[in-house]
Amino acid sequence: MAEHKLILPAMGEGVMEATIINWLYSEGDFVKEDDSVVEIATDKVDSDVPTPVSGKIIKILKQKDEIAKIGEAIAILEIEGNGSADDTQSEQPLKEVSTNNDSVKEKNIETIEESIPHVQGVLSSGTSHEGFLSPLVKNIISKENITNEELNSIKGTGQNNRITKEDILLYLKSRGEKIPQTIENAKHQLATETIMPNNLAAPAQPRAPQSGEEIIPMDRMRRIIAENMVKSKHTAPHVTSFIESDVTPVVRWRLKNKDIFEKRYGEKLTFMPIFVRAVVKAIQDYPMINISVEGENIIKKSNINIGMATALPDGNLIVPVIKNADQLSISGLAKAINDLAFRARNRKLKPEDTQGATYTISNVGSFGNLMGTPIIPLPQVAILAIGAIVKKPAVISTPEGDAIAIRHLMFMSHSYDHRVVDGSLGGMFLKHVHDYLENWDPETEI
Repeated sequence: MAEHKLILPAMGEGVMEATIINWLYSEGDFVKEDDSVVEIATDKVDSDVPTPVSGKIIKILKQKDEIAKIGEAIAILEIEGNGSADDTQSEQPLKEVSTNNDSVKEKNIETIEESIPHVQGVLSSGTSHEGFLSPLVKNIISKENITNEELNSIKGTGQNNRITKEDILLYLKSRGEKIPQTIENAKHQLATETIMPNNLAAPAQPRAPQSGEEIIPMDRMRRIIAENMVKSKHTAPHVTSFIESDVTPVVRWRLKNKDIFEKRYGEKLTFMPIFVRAVVKAIQDYPMINISVEGENIIKKSNINIGMATALPDGNLIVPVIKNADQLSISGLAKAINDLAFRARNRKLKPEDTQGATYTISNVGSFGNLMGTPIIPLPQVAILAIGAIVKKPAVISTPEGDAIAIRHLMFMSHSYDHRVVDGSLGGMFLKHVHDYLENWDPETEI
């Protein structure tokens, strides 16, 4: 018999670690190749980790709520065969991942030490917490100017007395006067106090519910959503433009083609592929909507990746991404959208499915809403909310003159970051989406 280390696999660009949510098997259980054995969570998405081999779990190395790094072993399996603990095929990727993680870790530590001198002392002074600080905790320590003496005074509640994020936030809540060492630290302190208000930090003394009240703690995803939304409103000055569109041509085209489409592809033809197509065309007309901001630099994107805000059964929100949407046909868009929506609602998304969006659409009309004022998902600079399609009397132009007719009307609202998108660009972009929908070609192929 031989041992095989179950490694936490790479989960997309920028994802360096994950939290163990739940083990689906226990020590002593036998698992088959490709069985999902553990549920994990990143700051992007929740997902499962399958085992690449069949065997018996003889040791779980990372327990529930512990953090594991990419390339780190999280369990040991006993498998058939003899020889080394891991075969050649599994060793090479592990070495590559470990090397990459080490270089990234060293680079991050060097950056922190160079930018904030006192952190070097905190991280290398031989404190009892050394080695038990996650990258997130180290980042908070550096940005909040927590000294070595302060760090040693914090009682860790994690495993082996490790200091957790909650411990740090609790300490900051009760901390005395903060004296920023630099102007940048002062700016960050203000941002942190806005982004991480007291009701998002672990309270020192949770209040008891009053009569007629029920206290419901935020789950992990809701806390992430809350922090991201506050950060967006704090960072990007939002402007929202509105327009009402006559989408009667779109409604008629879909009605004519939806049954044919379903018979041909086995997929539902919703309105979303049409909306995505119109947005893609407008982005091609106005590529400066397809940007992000880094400091004082504007990053122009060549790929058009459309985020699709999706409500989950538990009430939370996730944004899977249609990659290279400009290269897909209507049928390709429909398949991609249906697949992402299905996997999102069934917790089957992979971390890479939620990364890389350059522009986002939120279909508030699916809830029966006429319009909304969406919040920009940073680092993107704009988002479109699409309202419900409603039959209304409207004035139309005919060869015989103006007339009143029953039309399918829909509001759209476009929120954009006024740091880099002015009203003219934000408004013209919205008008072009409107024009593409109102002038939808009835002969468009599916």
